[in-house]
Amino acid sequence: MDIFGMIITGIGVVFLFLGSLGILRMPDVYNRVQVGTKCTTLGNFLTIIGVGIMQPEWFWKTLIIAIFVLVSNPVSSHALGRAARKNGISLCDKSIVDKTEEFKEHTE
Repeated sequence: MDIFGMIITGIGVVFLFLGSLGILRMPDVYNRVQVGTKCTTLGNFLTIIGVGIMQPEWFWKTLIIAIFVLVSNPVSSHALGRAARKNGISLCDKSIVDKTEEFKEHTE
């Protein structure tokens, strides 16, 4: 089980590393939030579950933590993106579609 746990943890670390590279490469805050959310959610989940597999007595505690990460990380990233939009931070010049203007027309 230790080998399997190390493999799962290693995959999680790779996702976390790729997410950090994506945050550096993305042009605006909205793309960075999206990249950070997807990679850190999966990376944290796999890393935490891998530790739980390597330490079976911790498995249920790590599972609860991993589920909390799965629920809270997307919600907090949505709040960050929404706050950025409400504060007037604009999209980068390369962004083609802005669905928020369309949404505002339907809600008003």
